[in-house]
Amino acid sequence: MKKILVACEYSQVVTKAFREAGASAWSCDIEPCTGGHPEWHFQTDVRRLLFQSWSWDLIIAHPPCTYLAKSSAPWLAIDKGRMSKMEIAKEFFMMFYRLGCPVCIENPVPLKMAGLPRPTQYICPSEFGHNYTKKTGLWLKDLPQLLPTHAKDITAESWLLHCAGNGKRRAHFWSGIAEAMAAQWLPLI
Repeated sequence: MKKILVACEYSQVVTKAFREAGASAWSCDIEPCTGGHPEWHFQTDVRRLLFQSWSWDLIIAHPPCTYLAKSSAPWLAIDKGRMSKMEIAKEFFMMFYRLGCPVCIENPVPLKMAGLPRPTQYICPSEFGHNYTKKTGLWLKDLPQLLPTHAKDITAESWLLHCAGNGKRRAHFWSGIAEAMAAQWLPLI
């Protein structure tokens, strides 16, 4: 059975999709899980799992984007310590990028000054059956690009509803994307 680590995930959306597809999938976050399966969740710093004797067949990472996302640019002039926080966030992101197994890193459009590598592809929840749009980058290593599964037309109202939420609401990961990841990538690893 393939072992999948979903890093920086407390919702367990991706973990559940891979479990339903037959993998031994585990979520990991410093937050307690909200997906209903604490038995599949490591509440710890993910670095503890990456640099022990564990061997993962695939890692899907959702590193915090607070200091890396293009949408955070206006805060650079206000928060004097933001540049150093961006460097720390970049190093955490790059830790996943340098791993020696298949990896998918998910994050929004990055700030150019963060100096992240270019994403392999951009996807949108509307390509996977959701009535929302949110340009999302995927940095893929030893994985093919994710193919859309159920394209939907987007209404202006659905976009406004998505943007109106708090940070955790906007950071929500979509089940249709998670299901596509499990269906398309699990047979390849």
